[in-house]
Amino acid sequence: MSRGAIIVLSIVAFLVLICLSIAGCGVANYNKLVSYDENVKQSWGQVENQYQRRYDLIPNLVETVKGYAKHEEEVFEKVAEARSSVGKLTVTPEILNDPQAFGRFQQAQDALSSALTRLMAVSENYPNLKADQNFLALQSQLEGTENRIAVERQRFNQSVQSYNTLVRRMPSAIIASLFGFHERPYFEAQQGASTAPKVQF
Repeated sequence: MSRGAIIVLSIVAFLVLICLSIAGCGVANYNKLVSYDENVKQSWGQVENQYQRRYDLIPNLVETVKGYAKHEEEVFEKVAEARSSVGKLTVTPEILNDPQAFGRFQQAQDALSSALTRLMAVSENYPNLKADQNFLALQSQLEGTENRIAVERQRFNQSVQSYNTLVRRMPSAIIASLFGFHERPYFEAQQGASTAPKVQF
């Protein structure tokens, strides 16, 4: 074999090794992107899970308060409207890819938090309600749920941060753009919604 043929074979072998390395790196980055993407979806699922828990508690809470505060119709209507708005939202995994839909979801949840705050404030006018065991149990469950929502939002934002960092870093940014991985929106509390409704009496 001539010296020229050896050089050509060496160059071809070197190029094949580079291609295999790049392909291996691409597969590893793709798999990492998929894992981080699934982590974001799982984290968001936990946020939704806690929102659902709160949504399910509201009818019992409203009925308990209604038993004592029959003249607070406006407050009950606001809670019902806010709960209805949340119930009408169709939440799909695609919401994480649509900042406008994600924002609408957040606004509906924030409106519900605000309505619940008003409902809980009504109890100040009804001492017998504040002593009702059913009300106290529902109040405690609501407090716990609001705390869980805050924790799950934080975990969601942490998983989004990890995912977005991976999507923007090289060389995974190349793989991300080739396969349609895009940055995800963070949960951002609306003005005044960054604190859970106050339910201490």
